[in-house]
Amino acid sequence: MSNKLELARQIAATADVSTPENSVVLYSISYLPSDANKRQAHAYLKANPSAMMLDNTACGKELIALGLETGSGIPPTEIMQIWAIASKRFIMAASGNVMAFVQDADPRSTFVSVELPLILQNPNIQKINGIDKHIFASQWNIEAK
Repeated sequence: MSNKLELARQIAATADVSTPENSVVLYSISYLPSDANKRQAHAYLKANPSAMMLDNTACGKELIALGLETGSGIPPTEIMQIWAIASKRFIMAASGNVMAFVQDADPRSTFVSVELPLILQNPNIQKINGIDKHIFASQWNIEAK
């Protein structure tokens, strides 16, 4: 399994995560009792064919093909760390407005702990769900790292 994890880390650190402007879609389900945010994000993707989640990038597709999802036998903490590497790069490469399906996102989630602070750092992202990113982030008391 260590070879698989090393390959996954390499993919997360190097594979293409680029997206068109105003196309990034995020969701948060970590530590939540349901996957409602994920279902809403997928519904949005169906209605907006140009929208993309990390899963839709070359990097995400390679990680999924490698079997890097919960229930794959890989410890969930390892999976979260690898996806966090890819997610950081995904956010820093993004631009424009980001759509985020993150109702009741837990402070420990990747969205709140990794993605949101990076969105605040990225000068090419101005808005989340059409709202100034700093105003949107204030509900979690997050500031740029």
